[in-house]
Amino acid sequence: MKIWLDGGLQDSESARVSVFDHGLTVGDGIFETVKTVHGQAFALTRHLDRLTRSARGLGLPDPDHDEVRRACAAVLEANPAPLGRLRITYTGGHGPLGSDRGEHGPTLVVALGTTTRRPDSTAVITVPWTRNERGALTGLKTTSYAENVVALARAREQGATEALFANTVGQLCEGTGSNVFVVLDGELYTPPLASGCLAGITRALAIEWTGAEETDLPLDVLQRADEVFLTSTLRDVQAVHRVDDRGLPGAPGPVTAKAMRIFEERSGNDLDP
Repeated sequence: MKIWLDGGLQDSESARVSVFDHGLTVGDGIFETVKTVHGQAFALTRHLDRLTRSARGLGLPDPDHDEVRRACAAVLEANPAPLGRLRITYTGGHGPLGSDRGEHGPTLVVALGTTTRRPDSTAVITVPWTRNERGALTGLKTTSYAENVVALARAREQGATEALFANTVGQLCEGTGSNVFVVLDGELYTPPLASGCLAGITRALAIEWTGAEETDLPLDVLQRADEVFLTSTLRDVQAVHRVDDRGLPGAPGPVTAKAMRIFEERSGNDLDP
């Protein structure tokens, strides 16, 4: 497999990043996961815009979009796949062992993994840990994902594929790698960005294409919602058939099924919406 590392393609087996890279030592980095279909990246412009927002939030130099596009194209050409997970990682680069940054400049890695289409519905759990809607990293897609690793491991132990968080004031926020939507009395809602959730690319498209309303929602809305679904780059729109011990029979329900259909049609007609 070929990956892109700091300016060119390299064999994944021999590619090396310094053990002093700030992305490794202190999690000083950002990333994007981009869905690819038959060698074409979906919504790449939106992903690159968010990559820049995250870089600015961490105080990293703006990534060169032209370089990242070249890297993505080269990796996709070198690794044909019908459905892929394109990972763009951008770190603070070689630095000291503490939190101060070095002067070597950022590291850019682009790699591709194959994936498969998700099931139409899944199970989720809620976890007792919270998202901090006022934290320094709130809304940034950083490589500091250990909290998500712990929460997702708990979900897997309970037969689920996602864990959902509340924020510090008890409002529904997001999953470890997804945004969440609920249906109440036939109306579609999702937490606002002020809740502390990530500005998901699929979330934004789902809101635009379905007319979902952004509003504060208590965590216990999951126990009374008529329908629940997740959005993410690799899930697209995925229905939820179980939240903790509460079953949602018939998932995907009518509102979710419509959202799934709209997303599939609109995304299939425009690879860079």
